[in-house]
Amino acid sequence: MTPRRSRHAAHLVRHTLAVFAVLSTISISALWLCASLGYTLYYGDAEAHLNIARRVLDSRTPGLEQLGTVWLPLPHLLMLPFVARDDWWMSGLGGAMPVSACFVAAGVFLFASARRRFSSYASAWTAALMFALNLNMLYLQSTPMTEPVFAAALAGLLWATLWYRDSQSLVALLAAAAAAIAASLTRYEGWIIAPAAALFMLVSARDKRHAILFAALAALGPLAWLAHNQFYYSNALEFYNGDYSALAIYRRQLAQGMARYPGDHDWPKALEYYFAAIKLTLGWPSLVIGVAGAAACALKRAWWPLFLLLLPPAFYLWSIYASGIPIYVPDLWPNAWYNVRYGLAALPLTAFCAAGLVAALPTRIRVGAVLGVTLLIGVAVLLTGPAASFRESEMNSAARRTWTREVAATLQASYQSGGGVIYSFGDLTGVLREARIPLREGRHEGNRPSWDAAVQRPDLFLRDEWALAISGDKVSTAISRSGRTGPHYRLRGRIIVKGAPVVELYQRTPQPSR
Repeated sequence: MTPRRSRHAAHLVRHTLAVFAVLSTISISALWLCASLGYTLYYGDAEAHLNIARRVLDSRTPGLEQLGTVWLPLPHLLMLPFVARDDWWMSGLGGAMPVSACFVAAGVFLFASARRRFSSYASAWTAALMFALNLNMLYLQSTPMTEPVFAAALAGLLWATLWYRDSQSLVALLAAAAAAIAASLTRYEGWIIAPAAALFMLVSARDKRHAILFAALAALGPLAWLAHNQFYYSNALEFYNGDYSALAIYRRQLAQGMARYPGDHDWPKALEYYFAAIKLTLGWPSLVIGVAGAAACALKRAWWPLFLLLLPPAFYLWSIYASGIPIYVPDLWPNAWYNVRYGLAALPLTAFCAAGLVAALPTRIRVGAVLGVTLLIGVAVLLTGPAASFRESEMNSAARRTWTREVAATLQASYQSGGGVIYSFGDLTGVLREARIPLREGRHEGNRPSWDAAVQRPDLFLRDEWALAISGDKVSTAISRSGRTGPHYRLRGRIIVKGAPVVELYQRTPQPSR
């Protein structure tokens, strides 16, 4: 290696380590703050991701079947070493820590991508800081949510494909394939970026066999998930059209008379709602910088990064139009907060475009531009107050958190190890976590065939001491049916909280003498 290249490599290592240190400090600080204030599991999805990971290890029927079918498995697999520890599971930290690590990785990969494409450390720092200082992403990375994990895979794929284009290295190709697999096993928008990357490889590869190899490797992610669904549920598309899929839930809601989601087969409305979500999660300053940066990237012919990073927002827009995915924002009917965080799909694109804008400036003012962008984002944070994603999670979880605490307190005070609890997996799982009851003490839909036997023939197979139900669900119905011939259960508590379903807690009573 020549002295000049050696100095360049050392310079790159120093900057990369500095970015890693800055982002790690930001990440750990946000993680600690959210944990200390009790915000880690405000999102219902965060609670679900945490408990799905835990039940793979801690269940009456542990194993890969407990990964379920709707949510893709990689985030839960990353959580496994952490949720195995009881106190980290019970606090939620076991689910949040690997997500925080992915947040840092996403910022580092964005830094590396911008530096490789624009040959400018100032622009690379801009990309990393634009991503890391977004309050919404900072909150999500402090919880067991999947958006930061996907951002890491997406940014890693961008970096690896740019590296391959420049080097034609087989190592770069394998890195790109690993990132594509990770993306496709994290969120379903990953299923469209892998084919796009395969086309890029086909165009970029001097040896076209490399493109074929990449496509074959990248396809392993979706194929593995299809195989999982086929093996455990006898339907490769169970995640798409099964009973617990978003599509099936939406169809049931429509059949019950619910109004269609805004944007359903209405492109203007879909665009209106999704753009509103982007505004709430990115803020006007970031949007203005991003739009100006997109023009700068186009002038610099950075077509591939623009195209790749545009795919996730395009996926959400299409999903609102065609797939029954709702987004509710406070300023549009029905004036609520729901899935606003999906607007963050545009954050990596905006961060990279900001890097392109700085790269287009004269060299002598680039450092000042980075400081200006950082200051502008900081002022915007102070003016806008709490993050939209936090507001969404706080408002939508208030009732759930209230009844979870009440039921958990009652159950914890009386529960004896080995008694058993039957319940429907979902929000009710938070009761066991807060009551400090291992999930292997419970019986839920993932514990087939014993679950099916208990709810269909409670007179023969329902033997758990406790039953936790939402009024009208399968457990509640089974308890009602069992009262005729036994086993007999006594209602220990009915929790009624405004804006939430009625939650019922039952305890088994001795059989009456005949």
